[in-house]
Amino acid sequence: MESLSQWVREAGWWVRRCCGGEDTVDVEEKGRREEGDEEEQDKHEVVEIEEESSFRKSLTLLPPDKLDPDQSGSQIQWFQTLQVRQLRVQRGRSNSDPLGEKGNKDHFTWKPGLQFGAAQSYVSLEKLAEGAYSSVYKGVSRISGQLVALKVIHMKMEEGVPFTAIREASLLKHLKHANIVLLHDIIHTKESLNFVFEYVQTDLAQYMTQHPGGLQSHNIRIFMFQLLRGLCYIHSRKILHRDLKPQNLLISSLGELKLADFGLARSKSIPSQTFSSEVVTLWYRPPDVLLGSTDYSTALDMWGAGCIFIEMLQGMPAFPGVSDVYEQLQKIWMVMGIPSEDSWPGLSLLPNYKAEWFVHSEPKQFRTVWKRLNQLPCKTEDLVQRMLKVIPTHRISAQESLQHPYFSTLPPTIMHIRDTVSIFKVPGVYLEPEVRDIFNSAKKIRPSLQLAAKYW
Repeated sequence: MESLSQWVREAGWWVRRCCGGEDTVDVEEKGRREEGDEEEQDKHEVVEIEEESSFRKSLTLLPPDKLDPDQSGSQIQWFQTLQVRQLRVQRGRSNSDPLGEKGNKDHFTWKPGLQFGAAQSYVSLEKLAEGAYSSVYKGVSRISGQLVALKVIHMKMEEGVPFTAIREASLLKHLKHANIVLLHDIIHTKESLNFVFEYVQTDLAQYMTQHPGGLQSHNIRIFMFQLLRGLCYIHSRKILHRDLKPQNLLISSLGELKLADFGLARSKSIPSQTFSSEVVTLWYRPPDVLLGSTDYSTALDMWGAGCIFIEMLQGMPAFPGVSDVYEQLQKIWMVMGIPSEDSWPGLSLLPNYKAEWFVHSEPKQFRTVWKRLNQLPCKTEDLVQRMLKVIPTHRISAQESLQHPYFSTLPPTIMHIRDTVSIFKVPGVYLEPEVRDIFNSAKKIRPSLQLAAKYW
C-alpha cells in the first residue's frame, strides 16, 4: 500500500507539471512528505482533476455552441500540451510559432481531437493571391502547428468542381518526392474544394526577378538537377506536367526546387487517342505542339525545361514577347532554322503548318544567340542543344539528362539518394550567394529566399 500511495503521488505531480500546474515542486520534496496524511493527498487529487478540466477548456478555439461533442472531450495529446504551454521568456518569430509574440493566447489555441479532412483543422492567416477560380491563403495547421498553404477552389452550382482541380488532386495524392510539392490534405465543402499544401517561400520567377541578368552558374546546376529529378520521377510514372514555367517551380528557404500546379498534368496511362494542343504557356510550348500536334509525350516537358535553363542563364525568356502561335513559331525558327519535310517527316501534315507564312532562316549556334553560353564550358551548351531539339523524338529524356557530363561536378552520391530525400542532405550540396547578394552588403547572405507572394 505504501508503494502504491507513493506511485499515485508521483503520477499526480507529473500530470500537474505537464498541464501547467505546480511545476516548482521537486520529486525529492514530495518523497519527504508524511505518508500518513491521506486526507491531504485526496485534496491534491481533486485540485488535479479541476486543473485538467480547465486545461481542456482552454484548448478550445470555437465557441461552446459550435463544438463537436465527441471532439471536445477527447484525450489531450502530448504535442498539443507542449504547444500551448506558456513561455516565461518571450521568443522571436519562427515557423513553429507562426503567430509570433503577440496574440497567441487571445486569438489562437490548439484543439485536441481534430482530424484531417475537416475545415476547422486549419486557420487562414492572410490572403496571398487570387485567381479566376481559386484563392491562396497562408495558414496554419491546428493538427501539427506547421505553416501550410491553403488553395481554395470556388465551385459554381451549375459547373461543379473544375476538372483541373480533380486532375491535380488525383495525381498529387500519389506523388511523394522531394522535388514535388506535397499535398497534405483535401477538404470538400458545399461552397469550395480546399487543397492543403506544404508551405514554400517563393518561386523561380521571383528568385530570378530578384537577381536580374542571370543566376550564378553553380546555382543553375543545382536547380536544373532538381527540376530534371522531379521530371524523371513523374515521367517514370507516365505523367506529363504540361505546364512547366518558372512560376510553377517553387523554391524553399533552403534552395529546394519543387514542381507545382498539376492542373494541366495528364497521365499517359489513361487511355486517350489524343491530347489537347492548348497546353503549356506560349513561351515554353514546343514547336510540334505549336503546330497543332496532339500526339506528344515526355518530350513536351523537356522543351519547357530547356527554355527555363536558358532563362536562368540569360535572365530573360528564351523565346519571349509574342502572343500569337505563328509569331512564337517564327521566334523559334530564327534560332533553330525552318524545318522541312525532309528533316522532319510528317511536318506538312500538322494542322498549323503553313510554309509560306514563315520567313526563311538558317539555324544558328546557341552561343551566338545566348551570349552567356560563351562564358561556360561546352557541356553546358551541349545539354541545352539536346533539350531544345525541334523534332520531339530527338530530345533528350530526363533520365538521360541527369547522367549528362554537365552534372559531373556534383557529388556522386547525389545520384543514389531516395526519392523522398532532398539533395541538400548530401554533403557538399549547397547554394552559393548570387552576385547581387555579394555586392549588396545591406542584405542578408541569401535575401532572394525571403518570403514572396507565391505559395501552394
